[in-house]
Amino acid sequence: MDQTVSRRAEALKVQEIDVFTDTRDQLAHARAGAEARGLQDWLVCDVDAHHVETVSWAELCEYIEDPVIRHQALLYQQEKTGAPPYGLNGDLGLKYQDVGGRIPHQAGVREKVDDTSVHRDVTLTRRAMESLGVDYMVLFPTPMLTLGLHPQPEMEVYLGRAYNRWLIDRVLKADDRIKTLAYLPFNVPEEAERTVEEFAGQPGIIGFCVPSVRHKPVHHNDYMRTYAMLQERGLPIAFHAAYHWQDPSLATVNRFLGMHALGFVWCNMVHMTNWVLNGIPERFPGLKSIWVESGLAWIPFLMQRLDDQYLMRPSEAPHLTRRPSEYMRQNCWYTTQPMETSNMEALELTLKMINAETQLLFASDWPHFDFDLPQEIVDLPFLSETAKRNILGLNAARLFGLDPAVRKWR
Repeated sequence: MDQTVSRRAEALKVQEIDVFTDTRDQLAHARAGAEARGLQDWLVCDVDAHHVETVSWAELCEYIEDPVIRHQALLYQQEKTGAPPYGLNGDLGLKYQDVGGRIPHQAGVREKVDDTSVHRDVTLTRRAMESLGVDYMVLFPTPMLTLGLHPQPEMEVYLGRAYNRWLIDRVLKADDRIKTLAYLPFNVPEEAERTVEEFAGQPGIIGFCVPSVRHKPVHHNDYMRTYAMLQERGLPIAFHAAYHWQDPSLATVNRFLGMHALGFVWCNMVHMTNWVLNGIPERFPGLKSIWVESGLAWIPFLMQRLDDQYLMRPSEAPHLTRRPSEYMRQNCWYTTQPMETSNMEALELTLKMINAETQLLFASDWPHFDFDLPQEIVDLPFLSETAKRNILGLNAARLFGLDPAVRKWR
């Protein structure tokens, strides 16, 4: 028995892990489950996985375009060891996702990486792909997801563009199975346009991402040129949810459980409401929007609520030619994670209402504490095999123009 197989066999017996545990050992059960279900022959695209970009913050800061900001960032990095990364905002001490250290891979992935031929994040991503049984993995940042509420709008531009350039050079060019939806500095519309012009067509870029934690209205006329540019290029726009405890609308929530349950949903609910009622799908029928990491349970509620109100007040949404739910079902795509499974009858109805066979995309959200496995889709008893294959990979292949040939474990 070779060393890799031996290590995984031993990992199946391991009950405790820490931040230094190898990803392949942490996910040994996942790999075994994928193999048992024959996923070697299925295309699996993970449309939402994460890395911790701040681990490489000194590298990233070298890509900041403004020389003064770049100098300050690098100097701060050298002299303020252990301090929060230069330029970022967020909840800082309000980080409870690792449940007091009981979910260590959420707090940090510090496993040993000996291969110096590629960036550390390339190796870690490959290990996750191998273990989950994934052919393509779409990477998103983590702390930067709240950058849309930064009090200095220009900082989102500096750091968002630096992140895109760093990710392309250090990670995406190393492996064409690793993709991203490039960070769109949405608070400054002209910079969003410049970002689309510069990064569309770059290695590994399959679309653009707006971190949803922000107060800018997605329907403002300032963004119409950005939407037109994306439609012309056939590139989707994703709205990636997150939480932010300082959001005034959520400030009364006193448990992280409640904040996590509501925060990730609320930001996308607000943007989706404005997206649909202001007729963005009518104005840009070829623009594909993806709603990421909000779960699925909110979608039927919003469909019913908006339809009910629209039928009573259609004059207030003059762009619409169909009910709001029809745009949400036909013009929008959704990612599975975190898929609410406590009521399977409700889940079955939810997938039916969103036309999951063509509009749903598998996402693991690895390495966050609530990550999902591909086999959770395979095991749903009410889906046809065609629907399962579409959700796990073929929908994403069509949406992003990916090669649908199975590539894993070779």
